[in-house]
Amino acid sequence: MPESAIPAYIISLIRHFEDLRDGTHGGSASRKDKEAHFEKAVQLLAPIARQVLTEMNTSLLLDTGQLTETGLQRTADGGLNASWALSWPEQRTAGVQPIVLQAYFGGGFHHPHLRGTTVHDWPLNVFSEEDAADQLSTLRAIASSDLHNLVCRADYRIVPAVTANPAISQCDRQAF
Repeated sequence: MPESAIPAYIISLIRHFEDLRDGTHGGSASRKDKEAHFEKAVQLLAPIARQVLTEMNTSLLLDTGQLTETGLQRTADGGLNASWALSWPEQRTAGVQPIVLQAYFGGGFHHPHLRGTTVHDWPLNVFSEEDAADQLSTLRAIASSDLHNLVCRADYRIVPAVTANPAISQCDRQAF
């Protein structure tokens, strides 16, 4: 199968496993060079992460959410982390964590990963704008899984689109 016919998530997994095999990340072996790749990946992922959380804010939280981001930060274990979070009044009142998209490169890790608040560890192999755009479905899955799990920890009432008009669902409104 030509590489262009292989789905992006499969290519990402292959890169991930090749990195494990070769002791590299993005062709780099030193921690310093791997961190430089990670810093670039965070910059490339930022607009995609914002897009995903903005979609959720608009359609599910009815624009009541607040998007925050940390930028690149050094962690206590010497690693690097960047995150984008979406919080909203009902979530805070319920005492559950916000939806978070996180890129992290742990101090003892061989290469970086993506995770959410409640779901963890997807390979992070982003070296170009195309690679970042290919992460859209993964970031949507992480954010959606997080919201699902947060609803399970609280209840459906933390989702404004569900409680705004109980007689007509958000999906039914689009039909009118």
